[in-house]
Amino acid sequence: MLPYIHVGPLTLGTFGILVAVGLLVAAYVMTKDLRRRELPADASLIVAYTGIAGLVGSRLYHLLESPHEFFANPWPLLFSRMGFAWFGAVIGGLITLLLLARHYRIPALRMLDIASPAAAIGYGIGRIGCLISGDGDYGIPTSLPWGMSFPNGIVPTTERVHPTPIYEFLAALVIFWIIWRLGARTMRDDRAIGKVFAVYLILSGVARFLVEFIRLNPRSFFGMTNAQTASIASVLLGAAILFHLRRQIAA
Repeated sequence: MLPYIHVGPLTLGTFGILVAVGLLVAAYVMTKDLRRRELPADASLIVAYTGIAGLVGSRLYHLLESPHEFFANPWPLLFSRMGFAWFGAVIGGLITLLLLARHYRIPALRMLDIASPAAAIGYGIGRIGCLISGDGDYGIPTSLPWGMSFPNGIVPTTERVHPTPIYEFLAALVIFWIIWRLGARTMRDDRAIGKVFAVYLILSGVARFLVEFIRLNPRSFFGMTNAQTASIASVLLGAAILFHLRRQIAA
């Protein structure tokens, strides 16, 4: 594992580098989506604002998952390089996208449709950053032949464990492919606005719910992790949007 890269006097975290790569790829994907939909919006600006808001939301959500620990010693934890929560990124990014949709005068659900493929591929690339840095996002011990150890990671372990960032990366690629093709089929149909976003919520929620069974996160509600609870909310919201769209078509 390679948590940091040293360039002269600079120390660069590999997780941060991969997040930056993920944002660049997301901007490229969104640019292509905006062009095929013939919408005048700046993808780089959208991704930059959404990415920053997502990182801030992810960090704050993670800290507030353990409020007693955070408020007992806030400043070191606030500026630590460790600890990000997927659902916090979703909340921060979603709020920012809705504000940007209003700015560009694009319907909110259409903006979320456009952002979904970019979010899927960007998230997957970011997970490779987790793998390279060994930041503790790996899973439980395993004897499977592709199990990995992270003796030099930020959160080291010499046990062979499930490389869950790889699982999430592969899932993200599949989700991206599905919703990108779905976007191509539905972008001219005003009755289908929001369908890409709904399917993204469902697929990403299911993927995260399943991978949590072999991750090391603490359990909270009904024996589930916080991420699993958030995943259920994601799936239910996606299903509600699809149900609403079908009722509109049937009406």
